[in-house]
Order: sequence, then C-alpha cells, then structure tokens
Amino acid sequence: MVHIKRIDLEDPLYQQERLLRNKILLRPIGIPDFGWEKNDAKSWHFIAVDELDLIGCVVLVPLDEQNKKAQLIQMAVDDEWQGQGLGRLLVDALLEFSKKMNFSEIQVHSRSDITSFYTHMKFEIYGDEFEEVGVKHRHMRMLL
Repeated sequence: MVHIKRIDLEDPLYQQERLLRNKILLRPIGIPDFGWEKNDAKSWHFIAVDELDLIGCVVLVPLDEQNKKAQLIQMAVDDEWQGQGLGRLLVDALLEFSKKMNFSEIQVHSRSDITSFYTHMKFEIYGDEFEEVGVKHRHMRMLL
C-alpha cells in the first residue's frame, strides 16, 4: 500500500529520495548526480513509499520570506510506477500542505511535454516557453 508523507533531510528516506531524483530527473539530461540540491535544506520534501521502497517524490521550495509563493520542483516517480496516479497523490499532498501554510500561489517550471499533467490538476500556463537545463519548459501556476 502506498503512503505519502513529508520528510526532512535527517530522515533515512531522504537518501533514497536523492537517488530517485538522480535516476529519473538528472541523469537522463546529463546533470551530474546530486547536482540540483541547492534548495533542499530550506524546502519541504514529500515522498511516496510502497512498503519500504521510496517510489516517488516532490519538493516544495519557498520563494519569498512571507511564505506566500512557493515552487513545486523535482517531481520524480519511479519508472515502474509511472502512469498509476502516484504523481497526482504527491501533488495533492503538496497542495494540501501549501493551503495549511497559507501559500497563495504555487509555481512550476514544467517540462513542455508534460504540461497536460499539471493542467489537469488546474495549474495554468503563463508566459512564453523557455529553456532550463537544456530542456524546453513552461511557466505554470496555481492560485490557492
């Protein structure tokens, strides 16, 4: 049975989260392992666990000191679990937490080829397409 929970950097599952992000997000586009962790210490980490295996994660980074805006980053789901609704469960948990924290806006830099995932969850595209880490992205946001 899959469980979604929030962890901090001291949790032993954080190391599994780092490895999953390397495997799913960084290596396929040529970024060195652990090369996208600059905001980890100030962020909230949500993971999906099946028994003892970490199978998905997403990170929420505050964008301002007032905690009004935050950015959803580093969403990763293990290959074997993709397409089974796990990403939606992770984003739902992140959004529920964001509402409790009184954030007013959640932003995403979505890879252009997966914007439909976020639009189905009521995120809106704004601005022009841009390139980040060598991949085309779109600015997206949800007002809470």
